[in-house]
Amino acid sequence: MKTTITELLGIEYPVIQGGMAWVAEHRLAAAVSNAGGLGLIGAASAPPEVVREEIRKCKALTDKPFGVNVMLLNPNAEEVAKIVVEEGVKVVTTGAGNPSKYMEMWKAAGVKVIPVVASVAMARMMERAGASAVVAEGMESGGHIGSTTTMALVPQVVDAVKIPVIAAGGIGDGRGVAAAFMLGASAVQMGTRFVAAKESIVHSNYKEKIIKASDIDSEVTGMTTGHPVRCLRNKMTKEYLKLEKEGADFMELEKLTLGSLKKAVIDGDVVNGTLMAGQIAGLVKAEQSCEEIMQELMSTAERLLGMGVNR
Repeated sequence: MKTTITELLGIEYPVIQGGMAWVAEHRLAAAVSNAGGLGLIGAASAPPEVVREEIRKCKALTDKPFGVNVMLLNPNAEEVAKIVVEEGVKVVTTGAGNPSKYMEMWKAAGVKVIPVVASVAMARMMERAGASAVVAEGMESGGHIGSTTTMALVPQVVDAVKIPVIAAGGIGDGRGVAAAFMLGASAVQMGTRFVAAKESIVHSNYKEKIIKASDIDSEVTGMTTGHPVRCLRNKMTKEYLKLEKEGADFMELEKLTLGSLKKAVIDGDVVNGTLMAGQIAGLVKAEQSCEEIMQELMSTAERLLGMGVNR
């Protein structure tokens, strides 16, 4: 399935793995890339040298293209941005900010820059800044979210910019991939499905919660703080939402979630940890390899779309 994104990034299939903090490390990124998609290492708030090491470990596991997700609010973002260039990474996705200050350096090094956006205005701004493409992410996704659904956001972004658009949020199988193409996207980005992949380092307790989730098991915390996060409901979210309803201040709410993602991913604490997952969690029925996920996605999407799609 050839699209403008597969040609731009030199990948076989138009599928990008989300750059999820604590989850998107070198083993998962390499497995997705080896399966024909684009794996991402999530730099998140990791120390710069840890990011460098992750890049080198990924190179040892794959000779296929992979990228790094740079969280721009990270105090170390500038150093991570330089490491990307020094290590010869050719694709960067960005979140939580505007990458304009690094754009000249990245483009001079031949890095394809793909910001994640949640609005038409941000997509236009990123295009003007020199982005190679944008990820239009709807509020169905896991983790930090915007306020517009994927179905509404993607076609409006496609109409607003000339660069390729990657759809994200609420995509969990080949039907979602086909739907994204019908909305005008040139690829999809998926997170939740890959959290439960065999190659994912996520604790088995966390994976099991996703596999057993129903369509109504995710909820959004932080709506009143301006930092909404979608995750699976548990004791922590129940307490958070109760405090939020009672008007607790931001710092009190932050204390409740401090280190909670690591608790879930590494320690398997599904009671007090943050189980970031999108609304498609109910579609995930088993732990599969990245290769199995990719083949299932593409066979279904190609059957629905018909061969020869070119976007």
